[in-house]
Amino acid sequence: MNFIVCNNYEEISKKAAEIIAELVKSKPDCVLGLATGSTPVGTYKELISKNKSGEISFARAVSYNLDEYYPISPDNDQSYRYFMNANLFSHIDIPMENTHLLNGEAEDPDAECRAYDEAIKNAGGIDIQILGIGRNGHIAFNEPDKELIAPTHKTGLTEDTIDANSRFFASADLVPRYALTMGMGSIFAAKKIILLANGASKAQAIGELRSDKITTSNPSTLLKLHPDVTIICDKEAYGE
Repeated sequence: MNFIVCNNYEEISKKAAEIIAELVKSKPDCVLGLATGSTPVGTYKELISKNKSGEISFARAVSYNLDEYYPISPDNDQSYRYFMNANLFSHIDIPMENTHLLNGEAEDPDAECRAYDEAIKNAGGIDIQILGIGRNGHIAFNEPDKELIAPTHKTGLTEDTIDANSRFFASADLVPRYALTMGMGSIFAAKKIILLANGASKAQAIGELRSDKITTSNPSTLLKLHPDVTIICDKEAYGE
């Protein structure tokens, strides 16, 4: 596990974008694992800039996102499909049919999750997976628990996650109580993982990630078992 400690959020975003851009240059038909939330927005802005300047092209790239609320319409401005279109896809040259998110309106969520894992496998697997991290150490919607589920699955959201996400909704009551999410096994299948973290609110989770312990009470600690993980964080998140 490699830590890159930056001075601020802007440096985190630039460094992450540089790593992703190098992959896109060396493998134009790469498979990208993408994340939502406020943390990767700066990275996406940097990638948009690199694309518009002609430094990189996503014309042959394919993407799969980590998760989606359930149930939710892709037209809902709080859906992750809407988020990705607004913050990345609509501003770069990736074909929209090459972008994939779990269907928040799937009639059979279990079948949707199985098909999603199979589609990623058939695409050759994810070359680089971008992750954020929750205040409680959750990755995607893999929340702290006694047990974690390996494949992509439907899961309930904890009150801490609902509270953290309520700032994006008119009220906490409107935050969906479920999500479809890649499981830890699905995430671990990625060839390379980049985890982004900034701010003091992530210091406890990152501190546990820096320790020698592995526990499902902080799902991010399982990343210590992956052969190629880079943590890019600022000094506040890295802690003492």
